[in-house]
Amino acid sequence: MSSSYERELRRVLSGDEKSINSITRSCSPLEKTQIMMVMNRPFLVVRAAGSGMEGSGDLVALRGDISFPIEVKSTKAKKLYLSGRTKHQYNSMLREGERTGLMPLYAHRLKGVRGDSWRIFRVETNNLKGKLSILARRIPSLPLSNQGNPMIDWEKGLPLHKFLAFLCREKGNFEDLKPNTMLPNMVTQSLELT
Repeated sequence: MSSSYERELRRVLSGDEKSINSITRSCSPLEKTQIMMVMNRPFLVVRAAGSGMEGSGDLVALRGDISFPIEVKSTKAKKLYLSGRTKHQYNSMLREGERTGLMPLYAHRLKGVRGDSWRIFRVETNNLKGKLSILARRIPSLPLSNQGNPMIDWEKGLPLHKFLAFLCREKGNFEDLKPNTMLPNMVTQSLELT
């Protein structure tokens, strides 16, 4: 279903300049600058095999200071309701996140949209510590449907450019950022460093 989008996200998180230029063609200058920050602080991104361990997601992003499993979804619709196999995937991600202290993420790629077409969500877990607990406050958890089931609503997710700007800033730690003011200051600092 989304293997080409898995590759796209894997290459972007790995800091591949060609892939970043490809996905930012229709982005605003601010979005492009923030996505390009990953080139200075890239991740090692490993694709989980289709028959891999339950709860590992499609990709696992690793870096010296942080790591997380990512389930990749792509749709033409802004909303995706989790049921059947996708609900089972979610439950496995939740279980593994609780068991290991990791923060599982969902990355939703909306097809046919201009600008930043990726949105990031987290699976709501209760045992995050350190940087993950700080990061969790800035990434929305999956919203709930009217029936109380987790779902994906693209419009409620964190845009990829904001996610990367937060994770790939040059200096400092997560605590010194205020959620409402961090992005303009980070871009200014990033531009001054180059």
